[in-house]
Amino acid sequence: MENTAPAVKMNKSYTILISLIVALGGFLLGFDSAVISGAVKGITIYFDMTEWMLGFSVGCVVFGAMAGNLMAGPMADKFGRKSVLIVVAALFTVSASWSALATGYIEFITARIIGGIGIGGAILIAPIYIAEIAPPKLRGSLVSFNQLNIVIGISVAYFSNYFLVNIEGESWRWMLGVEAIPALVYFISLFTVPKSPRWLIQKLNKVKLARKILTKIGGEAYAEITIEEIQRGISVKEEKSKLSDIFKSKYATIMIIAFGIAFFQQITGINAIFYYAPTIFEQAGGSTDSSFLQAIVVGLTNLAFTLVAIWLIDKLGRKPLLLIGTTCMTIALAMATWAFNEATYDFNDTTLEKVSNEETRSALAGLNGRSFDGQSALFAEVETLLPPDQFLDFKRNQITNFIQINANLVLIAILLYVASFAISLGPVMWTLFSEVFPTKIKGIAISAVGFFNSLVSFSVTQVFPWELSNLGPTMTFAIYALLSLIAVFFVKKFVIETKGKTLEEVQELLVRK
Repeated sequence: MENTAPAVKMNKSYTILISLIVALGGFLLGFDSAVISGAVKGITIYFDMTEWMLGFSVGCVVFGAMAGNLMAGPMADKFGRKSVLIVVAALFTVSASWSALATGYIEFITARIIGGIGIGGAILIAPIYIAEIAPPKLRGSLVSFNQLNIVIGISVAYFSNYFLVNIEGESWRWMLGVEAIPALVYFISLFTVPKSPRWLIQKLNKVKLARKILTKIGGEAYAEITIEEIQRGISVKEEKSKLSDIFKSKYATIMIIAFGIAFFQQITGINAIFYYAPTIFEQAGGSTDSSFLQAIVVGLTNLAFTLVAIWLIDKLGRKPLLLIGTTCMTIALAMATWAFNEATYDFNDTTLEKVSNEETRSALAGLNGRSFDGQSALFAEVETLLPPDQFLDFKRNQITNFIQINANLVLIAILLYVASFAISLGPVMWTLFSEVFPTKIKGIAISAVGFFNSLVSFSVTQVFPWELSNLGPTMTFAIYALLSLIAVFFVKKFVIETKGKTLEEVQELLVRK
């Protein structure tokens, strides 16, 4: 069906300004997600964490996001998109301040979960709001502003960590606490944006106010035609949607696309890369300083290719970007798998001297002159030489002293992976989510799919430290490579193109009669 949007001159600057303000939630989301990577060592020592405690302290943000996902959609339908985003901004402010001041593990986890609830709200509602105020020809790019801000937040977090890591005392507190500043700015700025015109008509039947907002966006002709489309596509007297509604057969195509993309966006390991970037680079033999610098490069790569995605998403389309991105992600993960598979672990005077614990160094002295081809054989040997606490420290921290690997290949592989994600599953998923759900089920559907996305993300981040220590990086990256390959076939078979269509046209295309 052809796009029926009127050929009128849009007030692009106003629409872009609104979108940028709302998308600041994405900045906080990205910052909050990545900043923990620099604080991992500090919080591990301060709170005396085990592997699973560390995994939960990192992944609990996603655990909180699942709660935010479940609440955000229904609350946005009842109270409005703008109101929910204001609450989200307040949660980010509280979380950043409290996590920086925490003195106990439970207190720290609680503060992180509060931030996670904010993430769960921001990641779902900001794209919905932007999609509902954006003209069809600009919708893909404007919705992608949210993803752009996410990656800017990630990059800023890496820079912030790099400059704060050497602060005397507990630098992790500064790393986590600085987020309160942009969170407060976001909270204040949200009071300047209008309410969603689609929500005003659907829930409150305030056509006059919606017309005023739409006229400011695209003029009177645009406002009239858009209002007609909204009223044709929805009924202000519809019954309240229920969770069971999203599983009706007429929505089957929509939910297959949504749940599938939500699954593959996270199961291919992106948050593990972002949360543990310095750890991965240390596993590849880098020093702490160099690993933080490499993490900055990862963040900048993510930013640059998100800009490419914004440029292409309304030109090339959603599906082509997904196919290109997931294919290149598979190649990149295969490269990382090969690099770690070819690594060796060499024990000699130089590498043994790097071991900080004198008892551990003495116990490992008998391995001087030996080389191991893989982590499994290495761990089996070392476990017989060290007590449990020293063996755990060896797996976490000391193993990086012995690895001999093509570190440049690992860096190239991860940069290619991040670039590929940034032009595909990163921005395109949220654009599709803002487009494919009919208004009647949008709130409940996006909450359900967002919850599922967060659940997968939580699982990945919770298990990743254990995978690195027990399966080794070779098997870990191999698993992600296989899942990424499956994602290519899923996109090719199930995903449809929504480029240039109004939200009502997408609904007519996907909903089974």
